[in-house]
Amino acid sequence: MSVWNQLSPDMIARCLLKAGTITSDLPPEHLQHLQHREAGVLLPLVRAQQAWHILMIRRTASEHDYHSGQVAFPGGKKEPSDTSITATALRETYEEIGLPPQEVSILGQLPSHYSISAYRITPTIGVAAWPYDLVLAPDEVARAFTIPLAWLAQPEHYELRHRTLPSGHTVPVAYFNTYDNELLWGATAKMVLSFIQVLKDNCPLLSNEH
Repeated sequence: MSVWNQLSPDMIARCLLKAGTITSDLPPEHLQHLQHREAGVLLPLVRAQQAWHILMIRRTASEHDYHSGQVAFPGGKKEPSDTSITATALRETYEEIGLPPQEVSILGQLPSHYSISAYRITPTIGVAAWPYDLVLAPDEVARAFTIPLAWLAQPEHYELRHRTLPSGHTVPVAYFNTYDNELLWGATAKMVLSFIQVLKDNCPLLSNEH
């Protein structure tokens, strides 16, 4: 069994107490000049066949959606009625894939990610009941699927490619290899890598995984 699959929920929660630094799709000097809207996403961990997986979605193709057709976490912008950014993530998760908040055990959060679409995205980490009969909102979600955490943690399965912004600045963009015919890249890929790095840095069980 991969050492990644030996992590317990309690171990992961303790590692998240020492979470790292913010991540961004933009150069650091751009962040202080932008007005970012708040958004919350759920990074749902599920246990299947004695292994940790991350539950992901592919957004429905739409000409009106900046993130149309992309692999993502369930989530969205914070509404005034949301009591916290975790509440935002849980509400959006229920609306998008039919997984109710009571079926998610919250472990902690990652530092925020600043997206190129002017959102400050805070990922909440939770263990979701699995298997679960998900109900996808067809206008928002085309597919839900899982990717093994141990696979995502292997350096040979991802790379950084450089992208030139309209401003002329060049920034690194994370791309994973295709898995189950799905391409994980961009902001969601960076948040996955942030989660993996936090675990590597803070979980003694992963001390040899650097």
